[in-house]
Amino acid sequence: MQPPQAKRLSADRLHLSHGPIDLVITAEGDRETAFRAATDRFQTILTELVSELPRLRRPLDNHRFKGSTARRMADAVRQHDGVFVTPMAAVAGSVADEVLAAMTAAAALTRAAVNNGGDIALHLAPNQSFTLAMASAAARDLGRITIRAEDGIGGIATSGRHGRSHSIGIADSVTVLAATAAGADAAATLIANAVDLPDHPGITREPANSLSPDSDLGARLVTVDVKDLPLTDIRQALDAGATAARRMTDTGLIQAAALFLQGETRLIGAPLAQMPDSLPYVLPT
Repeated sequence: MQPPQAKRLSADRLHLSHGPIDLVITAEGDRETAFRAATDRFQTILTELVSELPRLRRPLDNHRFKGSTARRMADAVRQHDGVFVTPMAAVAGSVADEVLAAMTAAAALTRAAVNNGGDIALHLAPNQSFTLAMASAAARDLGRITIRAEDGIGGIATSGRHGRSHSIGIADSVTVLAATAAGADAAATLIANAVDLPDHPGITREPANSLSPDSDLGARLVTVDVKDLPLTDIRQALDAGATAARRMTDTGLIQAAALFLQGETRLIGAPLAQMPDSLPYVLPT
């Protein structure tokens, strides 16, 4: 494997890559100091994670992780009781959080974002805002989200069966807004899993470890294909996911979630709950 790579994409964008980790970073303020801090911290993140990978692929026990990124992963999933989840559900968001923390500790920034394959850690100084676009796996525009500093949102993550990891559910995508990228990542994974129709004949599933031998999901069945579903079935599956999302908003684990399946949408959490189930939508202006 190549060592960590750093490349300047433009004056305000830095690309960091190492193995499966691929970050695009933007910063406003003391940008050069922030980019140096991000590059320095990035040098060992993957090797630290690999050293603890066997335990990160298992459900939590009393083990104390050594690396700070691994601890972020464990903290994010520890909040979800009663469901199967491993720290790997929060790996992308935790890496983004870790690099952003190094940047903000080293430099005064007005805005910064660390985008790890669509899972984003976000820093906004007072009176600042950030707008991002969402798109489906088929590149359909799913709308825009604008976040203000006072919203308390520091993480955005998307999960679903078209993502980089296997999904137990059938959601095309679920985007979550939370205080941290790690928290959003774990929640998006679990909400996407909950968008489901167990034993439905139109859904094809295979054991995760038959597709990826080292999957943290082991022999659990993951979705590999979903036929066109009747509207009643689509709504039933989205309702199940919406129930999981509402539990998380009610307990403060997340601020909001947007769920998508075959052209239908559920918007959960203020102010999304007041928006119509149609796109585009904006949160908040």
